[in-house]
Amino acid sequence: MVHVTDTRPADTDSEAPVSDEQFARRQAIRQIERRHRFWISSAAGTAAMIIVAVIWAIAEYHNAGGWPSQGFSQSSGIHDVWNIWIIYPFIGWVLLTATHALVVFVRRPVSEKQIRHEMERQAGRER
Repeated sequence: MVHVTDTRPADTDSEAPVSDEQFARRQAIRQIERRHRFWISSAAGTAAMIIVAVIWAIAEYHNAGGWPSQGFSQSSGIHDVWNIWIIYPFIGWVLLTATHALVVFVRRPVSEKQIRHEMERQAGRER
């Protein structure tokens, strides 16, 4: 896997300037890496949520004395009623995964035009 840590090299005399094509390539590589990390973390989170659900089911089966034939509630220890606490980690996981997806798939990489605009803005402010 190729790892690119910077978006542009520093403007020094010892470094050669990076062409727009090289810059676009680096940006594309970074985006591909972000997508890969997203899918890996989503798969790991799904596996973790499955493990949590299994632990919850085993614990509630023993606490309630059987399957939830009387439904679900917020209290524990009621015969044939399971505590519904499992929804809270699932809600948190879904929100975190959705936020991560927005960052990866909706946010666009910084363009060369945006970089030049910001450099011009900063140069105007310093003078």
